[in-house]
Amino acid sequence: MTESYINLISGGEGEIVEKKSRFIGQIKPVTSEEEAYAFIEEIKKKHYDARHNCFAFSVGADMPLLRFSDDGEPQGTAGKPILEVITSSGIHNICIVVTRYFGGTLLGTGGLVRAYTDASKAALANCETKIIELLIPTEIKTNYTDMGKIQYILGNHDVKILDTVYADDVLMKINLKKIEADGIIKEITDATSARAGIETFDEVFG
Repeated sequence: MTESYINLISGGEGEIVEKKSRFIGQIKPVTSEEEAYAFIEEIKKKHYDARHNCFAFSVGADMPLLRFSDDGEPQGTAGKPILEVITSSGIHNICIVVTRYFGGTLLGTGGLVRAYTDASKAALANCETKIIELLIPTEIKTNYTDMGKIQYILGNHDVKILDTVYADDVLMKINLKKIEADGIIKEITDATSARAGIETFDEVFG
């Protein structure tokens, strides 16, 4: 399983013109194949008079579902270039539709690939994204003497303390990035001479 991925928070739109043909890139976050096809149909209805509505989408944290369509353009000149923009960006759960209004001049294979790529990138530039990382929910039980040492270590690693419960001991609840978890836990264990009780739970994305 991947330890981090880029998720789309909000979609965007971008347009380029190539030899009088308009290429309009439109992007939306999707979490299922059904959502992706619903967005594609929405764009097709909106641009019913366009020559082509080509698309590609990726669903899932590990990109298990990848689909694309040339929608009547020469094979490999539209859907695949759009998909390559998605895979090279590292963004997951995303659907891109590029609408083409034909301008009367044939662009050739290379021209089409560049146009669909550039329109996708233009739309992507107007989107908002967020890095989603694999986290390990962790609880640290410590005495009051060691609490300051632990807070110092967590602060050095920019780990936010989500909750603190004060009783006979102190219980801190945190999320550790999986990639850093082992090192931070060892650091706390060494600093407290193993007095701190550390319990980890099932990994989550967040």
